[in-house]
Order: sequence, then structure tokens, then C-alpha cells
Amino acid sequence: MNTFGIYIHVPFCGKKCSYCDFYSLNYNKKNADLYLRAVLRNIQYYSDKTRLVDTVYFGGGTPSLLTAESIAQIIRKIRECFRLSENAEITLEANPNTLTPDKLRQLRDNGINRLSIGVQSMIDSELKFLGRTHTAERAKKTVLDAAEAGFRNISCDLMIALPNQTAESMEFSINELSSLPISHISAYILTIEDGTPFDKPNIRDIMPGEDQTAELYLSMVKCLNKKGFTQYEVSNFAKSGFESRHNCRYWKCSDYLGIGPAAHSCYNGKRFAVMPNLQEFIDAPNQKIYITDESPCGFEESAMLRLRLAEGLNIGECGEKADDILKKIPTLQESGYVTYNNERIALTPKGFLMSNSIIEYLIF
Repeated sequence: MNTFGIYIHVPFCGKKCSYCDFYSLNYNKKNADLYLRAVLRNIQYYSDKTRLVDTVYFGGGTPSLLTAESIAQIIRKIRECFRLSENAEITLEANPNTLTPDKLRQLRDNGINRLSIGVQSMIDSELKFLGRTHTAERAKKTVLDAAEAGFRNISCDLMIALPNQTAESMEFSINELSSLPISHISAYILTIEDGTPFDKPNIRDIMPGEDQTAELYLSMVKCLNKKGFTQYEVSNFAKSGFESRHNCRYWKCSDYLGIGPAAHSCYNGKRFAVMPNLQEFIDAPNQKIYITDESPCGFEESAMLRLRLAEGLNIGECGEKADDILKKIPTLQESGYVTYNNERIALTPKGFLMSNSIIEYLIF
């Protein structure tokens, strides 16, 4: 089936987090209305009724700052311009402070069937350090309100390797989250990105070292597994059947079309991106793109992305590289970095911590 996904980048935030380097601007209604018109115009531009859309993902930024009606208009336009699968996974990233019981019901009624809620921690002091504007109690209420509104596919973000974080404080957040009606957790190691407000010596100096970060990561994996969240990708854990279908497109080199300033695409045989400029996106008849790869998804890229997944890489699909990879597996097995079952090689949690260097050693 000729399926693909659509990613909508919503470049608005109520307050930019100090660790974030994604393209976003402060929200205002005028720009949001102009942005909406541009999104609808671009969906029309790419219109193709031969293509079946089976995942839609609203990312950002803070997509939940848009009104429920704006999001409904975008979904209706997608349905008008493409074939939208009846069981499409339609995800909205959300900040707890932007979701009320009434808005959650509207979102559910208008087609959103998966929420990705930016919780990050269930400890208020950690939330304050990260610059989040919600409390742990507010996050908990938002998840419960979402379940009450009918959402059965709820993901929460968790951030680890924060200054002064211990295995015990991290496990507290995991225990709190896993007690809620959620089915997925995306867990990220806090990294200091160049040019962000956290890119300062006084912040870098209090970050945990590599060994402590590794211990926290491995402890997190073990704790989440005990709570029924199985690791299926470096940073993603799900209860059975609740893996993010849209995000799996990225790791399996499946087609997706990105719309919005700074959105990326892998579509119709090319990788391309939109300029990270809201005004330019609003003004242009069609979004201005630049090609990032003329012929994506070759063996090296596909293998690298597959090895981010817990299911790993099928050696039978490695062609002339298979023999070379097989020779390298025993050394990695002995170190506990990979598993191999005579068909697939897969990284272990310990291996995921070294994924870049292991993948380079195996593939290149």
C-alpha cells in the first residue's frame, strides 16, 4: 500500500524551555491565524488522492496552543486532499497547561486519537529547573482528564540525567507516570545544545558525567520494563501495541511529508526541509524547501536507523556488507553491546548508550 505520514510543525510556544533548540516563537493569535492559512494552502499544494495517509503528527513547538477548531481544519484539509485512513494514528504534542477537559473533548471529537504530553518530570524542583510552567500535580490531572475525555493512547515525555538527579528520584517520576492511564513513554537524556540558554558554564558544570548518565539510563530501562513499558527504540518505551506508528516511519525510512517552518520530509524519493522562518512560510504561496538528500535511504542510512530500533537489523538484508558485519559481531557480543540470533543483530540498552560509535564500527 502506498502509504505515508504527514508531520505538521507548529512553531509556537507560550514560553521557550531553556534546553530546547527546536524552531519556535512566542504565540500570538494573529500569527497563528496566518500560519493556519499557510498550512491549509500547502496541504492543498501537495494534494494527491492516490496517496493514503495513515499517520499524522502535530509537533512543535507547542501544537496544543492552537485552537481545537484550527486543528480540526487541518485534519479536514488532509482528508480532502489525500485519502486519510479510517484507523490513522493522529498525534498531538501538548503542554499540560494548554489542555482543559473541554478542549480535550473537542480534540478527541475532531480526530486526535493520540496525545504526547510534555511532562518531563514528576518532581516540581526538576520542572522548575527545566523552565517548565506546569507542576507535577497539573501534569497528573491533565493525563486523567485526557483519559476521561476518551483518549486511550497517551504518551508522556520524561527527561533524565538532570543535575542532582538520582536513580531514586528518577524512579519516583517513573512510578508516578506508570500509575497513570498512559501507554507510552519517551525518555530523553538532557543534553546541552549550543546556543540555548542552558549553554553556559554554570549549567554545564553541574551536569552529571558520562558514567552517572549511563547508570541512570540503564536503571531507567530496567524500571520501565518492570512497569510494562518495553523498549522499542533508543528513547521510546511502550505497552504492547502502542508503539508510535508515526515515529517508526523515521526509523524505517518510510515516506513522510513535513509542513511548516523547519519541518523535514522524506517524500517521493528525496529528503528536504522547510526554511525555519515563520514569516517566509506565511508569505510564500508554497513553502520554500531545500534538498538535504537527493537519494536517501541507501544501505548505510537504512541500517543506521534500523539499529536505533530494539528489533535491530536483519543480516539477510545487508547484501555484500553482511560478511563484514558478521565478523564484527562476536567482539560486540562479548562486551554486552549487541545480541545476535543468527538472523538479526540488535543493540542492547548498554549498546544504545554507545550507539553512534557502534553503528559506525558495524556499518561504515
